[in-house]
Amino acid sequence: MAAALLLLAGSGGGQAEPAHGIAMHGEPALPPDFPHLPYADPDAPKGGRLGFANVGTFDSLNPFIVRGTAPRGLWDVTWGNNVWESLLTRNKDEAFSLYGLLAETVESPADRSWVEFRLNPEARFSDGAPVTVEDVRFSFELLAKKGRPNFRSWADAVTKIESVGEHGIRFTLAEGSSRELPLLLGMFPIFPKHATDPDTFDRSGFTIPVGSGPYMIAEVNPGTRVTLRRNPDYWGKDLPVKRGTDNFDEIRVEYFRDSNSYFEAFKKGLFDMVVESDPNRWAIGYDFPAARDGRVKLDEFETGVPKAMIGFVFNTRRPPFDAPKVREALTYFLDFEWINRNLYHDLYQRTGSFFQGSELSALGQPADARERALLAAFPDAVRPEVMEGRYAPPVSDGTGRDRANLKRGMNLLTEAGYGIRGGKLVEEKTGQPLRFEMLVLSRDQERLALAFQRTLGLIGIELGVRQVDAAQYWERLKSFDFDMIQWTYAASLSPGNEQRFRWSSQSADSDGSFNFAGVRNPAVDATIDALLAAVTREEFLAAARALDRVLISGFYVLPLFHPPGDWVARWTRVVPPERGSLYGPEPTTWWSAEAAR
Repeated sequence: MAAALLLLAGSGGGQAEPAHGIAMHGEPALPPDFPHLPYADPDAPKGGRLGFANVGTFDSLNPFIVRGTAPRGLWDVTWGNNVWESLLTRNKDEAFSLYGLLAETVESPADRSWVEFRLNPEARFSDGAPVTVEDVRFSFELLAKKGRPNFRSWADAVTKIESVGEHGIRFTLAEGSSRELPLLLGMFPIFPKHATDPDTFDRSGFTIPVGSGPYMIAEVNPGTRVTLRRNPDYWGKDLPVKRGTDNFDEIRVEYFRDSNSYFEAFKKGLFDMVVESDPNRWAIGYDFPAARDGRVKLDEFETGVPKAMIGFVFNTRRPPFDAPKVREALTYFLDFEWINRNLYHDLYQRTGSFFQGSELSALGQPADARERALLAAFPDAVRPEVMEGRYAPPVSDGTGRDRANLKRGMNLLTEAGYGIRGGKLVEEKTGQPLRFEMLVLSRDQERLALAFQRTLGLIGIELGVRQVDAAQYWERLKSFDFDMIQWTYAASLSPGNEQRFRWSSQSADSDGSFNFAGVRNPAVDATIDALLAAVTREEFLAAARALDRVLISGFYVLPLFHPPGDWVARWTRVVPPERGSLYGPEPTTWWSAEAAR
């Protein structure tokens, strides 16, 4: 096995050494001779079946294209890359480190100007054909032309592809490319050139694909079910990254029309596990016979990753949310304590940071010298209490009409030029009422919006709540045709290019971007640039916290709440290892209780 990766500060673009893995910052945590991933049990029994389910339907078996909807579990961050594989794969006990899978080594210089992968000569597709350098080139070029936009954007930064001997392939990257790009290229799915038709690749359909992964698609009931069966000849079963994983002989992926039929099917034992997101159901919905007698177990998995930012997003492109004081004022009118008790059984915790609960968060952390240097050119971008680590979201008395918070919010609105006339809050200059609309997609979002509407009504603000169908909702989001929405920003310990798509000035006017708030802030742009250019972990932490401080200070999102951990309900016929990963439960490492007997 190759020696550990050397990333020598100041070394030239050509200096590098093949390695068993690569980290976004510093070196991989696992040594070259690691026996298995830390959260996998190498002695896990093989056999049995895992069933999981989703709400909705599917009309394609290709998750890499824009057209159509593919079922989960074929290529999935939670349920596993079961059918296709990539050159490298993640260790989910690290922020962002990749280790050899189809490639046995990776090589990249300190400046990340190129990356070279050397394929494992033993790698095979499910039809027995070897995985070749030509397959890698073919897959890259196919995704660059017909894949989802993220693949295309990454491919645009590649200036040259070269074969290096029989098993090596090198990608040369454009000057100024993200340091994350070599890792992203290592995560591209690899297709067999001999069994993939490039002319029909971007069309949805049910042609059974050939991949190199541990499972093959055995049966498809269009729109309702996909059955995967473990490949008995899977080439990679003894790799360190695969020991103790892929333990079920069969994986069944079911789809149900709505959440009620989905949950009723789980109660009847038609599938094995639910990753629960509904606090009301978690609190009172599992009082059924199988849960009472222990056949269904409720687990809460702690994670080490930032909590997702769930919040009300202000569209700053239009009034009244183009005024920062109005946005700040509304933070005092959200009574989290009342909402949490009356709507969510007190199960949620308040969110205040875009990297909540992790070392990337600025909450409770005074800015260090690195952060202050990053922000020195933008003296007004961060509020003093945020810079000093004293900021926290407003806390109410839980009555739904906290007088102190209402007064603070009203003082800010007065400073912004608003006053009360005839029981309505109006702009003093124009007489126009302070009125806006919340666009919602689901009943849960509507219920929360109506709770907010109730408080705003106490001070004369008019909030309209409009629920639309999914097609209209997504079309309006693409063109930023809304005042306010509820959105969830997923977070990781290695935020990267997605931050530009969410917050940069460049994305503010790009239809289809996730910059729903319309952020155009040079301090945000600068901290994202620093985040992407960071070489050491210390530089990265400083940039992430600085970005967090600027976003908090801008009041672009009204933060809501997060669960304390991951809620999972499972039939006890499936068993997790003693510990999950840093990212929470890992179903790829679970096994069948029956197989263990």
